[in-house]
Amino acid sequence: MAAPVYPAWVTRWVSGQWRQKKRPPVIRPTRPLVLANKVANRREQAGEATCITEMSVMMACWKQNDFSNAACAEEIRTFYDCVAKAEKERREKAEDETLEPRGKLTSSKVNKLLRRFPNITRYI
Repeated sequence: MAAPVYPAWVTRWVSGQWRQKKRPPVIRPTRPLVLANKVANRREQAGEATCITEMSVMMACWKQNDFSNAACAEEIRTFYDCVAKAEKERREKAEDETLEPRGKLTSSKVNKLLRRFPNITRYI
């Protein structure tokens, strides 16, 4: 009885020759391999909600008094004072952290530096 005849690829697969002839794929980048001159603007931290209780008290007062500002003047003043205090704290925090403690730059600062020092796209 004659031995079965297998295709050539089956013979190479069984003997392991396919591993020797296989080469790594050629990588062709879709874009040039250089850094961009800007980065995406990202929000570094999610802002925490401030003055929520003052706002809810003010809105409850408005609802009880048919949206009359004169009747809810104290609650409105309390809410605006809280907002001003939170804004002042946010500005002080932003001034203190010119460079974050971990040494990371914000996206706006990175963009400013990349504008000052753009990539060289051609040789002199």
